Amino acid sequence: MQLGIVGLGRMGGNIARRLTKAGHACVVWDRNEGAVNELASEGNTGASDLAGLVKALDAPRVVWVMLPSGAPTEATISELGTLLSAGDIIIDGGNSFYKDDIRRAASLKEKGISYIDVGTSGGVWGLERGYCMMIGGDKAAVDHVDPILATLAPGLGDIPRTPGRDGRDPRVEQGYMHCGPAGSGHFVKMVHNGVEYGLMQAYAEGFDILKHKDSTELPENERFSLDMADIAEVWRRGSVVSSWLLDLSAIALAQNETLSNFSGEVADSGEGRWTVMAAVEEAVSAEVLSAALYSRFRSRQDHTFGEKLLSAMRFQFGGHVEKKSGS
Repeated sequence: MQLGIVGLGRMGGNIARRLTKAGHACVVWDRNEGAVNELASEGNTGASDLAGLVKALDAPRVVWVMLPSGAPTEATISELGTLLSAGDIIIDGGNSFYKDDIRRAASLKEKGISYIDVGTSGGVWGLERGYCMMIGGDKAAVDHVDPILATLAPGLGDIPRTPGRDGRDPRVEQGYMHCGPAGSGHFVKMVHNGVEYGLMQAYAEGFDILKHKDSTELPENERFSLDMADIAEVWRRGSVVSSWLLDLSAIALAQNETLSNFSGEVADSGEGRWTVMAAVEEAVSAEVLSAALYSRFRSRQDHTFGEKLLSAMRFQFGGHVEKKSGS
């Protein structure tokens, strides 16, 4: 299947690579000419601008936008709305606010253009592992791009099948789900990221407690000098708290047990805030997710070992680099 991809950063470039490897035809464009040239050298078709990308696609055209949420995505989708025609499809695979999706879908529908929002999880590991995707949009449009989604998804893999799922959508077991109308995909991904904040915070606080068990504030006979890297590793092996986030923590600690390469200043990319806002709108209690978000705010003033582990996890799964203080 043919697809246009706009945005060739950490995830967009690897999405193109995974699709091309499976035999799909990708037309790619990014403001960074070097990124376009690199993908073109790997078998993709490079475009010099957005209009050129659209012109290189056969109708009905499908364009996947993989840009930072906010102004870059908004401007690109707005321009695509003037370049595409009725029957074409725009996919926003970034982390847009779901209410923006609802507005965009309604506006594009007036022109006969379909809009699909895809909450995409997988980070820098997606090329190898595949991407877990949460999808919103009209059924006909989502079904049309299913070959793309099926290729990007991780597949069943070696995860045991869940008992009692007979008769349910088989795509979910492959790692992608049509959640509902426009906006629903990014809403589910938004809450996913809010949960991620809570899980990461729990690991960070736990390892902070372990790290400080040798504190001079404790009685000498109650002090333990514990090996953080080995604890992370043993917890990976059959423990009830094992997870991919713990796997990534174990990698970071094995590489540098003191995490001295991280300051502990932890960024938040927006979804955690939006999740807490949704909880307020719905009058749903979300103590853990709210506290995890506020802890990230506090980390920008004072840094703990646990916050260094948060930064390490973010770097491991998404390639997120800490911002310098004041930036």
